[in-house]
Amino acid sequence: MLNSKVEKAINDQIVAETYSAYLYLAMASYFESKGLKGMTSWMKCQAQEELSHAMKFFNYVGERGGRVLLGAIEAPPSEWESPLAAFENALAHEQKVTGLINSIMDVAIDEKDHASKSVLQWFIDEQVEEEATAGEIVDQLRLIGDNGQGLLMLDKELGARIFAYPPAALGGGE
Repeated sequence: MLNSKVEKAINDQIVAETYSAYLYLAMASYFESKGLKGMTSWMKCQAQEELSHAMKFFNYVGERGGRVLLGAIEAPPSEWESPLAAFENALAHEQKVTGLINSIMDVAIDEKDHASKSVLQWFIDEQVEEEATAGEIVDQLRLIGDNGQGLLMLDKELGARIFAYPPAALGGGE
């Protein structure tokens, strides 16, 4: 049986993960309007990944006998000053999500919910990767500066990303 405090925190995180998908779709739309098809594709993949995270949490709650209660999703911003500003926003957002997941882990530890700690560890490890990837792109965009050719090269590179749903996200737990 899922601890009620952990269940509430995970329900809140499902909303946060879904907001993340909305944010990345808004960024995809922004990049598309700028003719940056690779960054558009990258952000669409990122949105799919965030939805898979929401589903992993959703499925876990059900597996533990809890109930998912969905909350409202805020509208994300729709404009950024530059591709760099958008990716800086993405990095800051991933850092915020890391803090949210760490907070859920704190609740699970306090409540001695060892099963939830195990699932949350996967998300903590995932966030290390999320922050590193966004940070690397921010660093590259800073190096590129106003170099249009460099921006187009990075756009092409980012467009090579392909998303594949992790089996655990679709079928429940790991």
